[in-house]
Amino acid sequence: MKLLDDKIFYPLAAVIAIALIAFAMSWPQGLGTRSPPPFGHAEELPDYYRMVKERDARLKREAVEKEERRAQQASEASVASSVISEVADSAGVE
Repeated sequence: MKLLDDKIFYPLAAVIAIALIAFAMSWPQGLGTRSPPPFGHAEELPDYYRMVKERDARLKREAVEKEERRAQQASEASVASSVISEVADSAGVE
């Protein structure tokens, strides 16, 4: 007496093999990628990478602010020089 007939066993084994292959294709293999949606979770950065990201953002923000201050000082200097030239012209005319 056979416990499981070959006509049932091999198709069942094939279905299980195909299911395992599909599961293996959907599961990440340690490449650093997130799992697909049924298995996924929120991405969490380690503290070091978060710190580097915040530092880069801070440095970029400081560079933009420094450039804005330089532009403002340049415009104030040009206004001051134009005022000085107007005063000099008016003093020379009298």
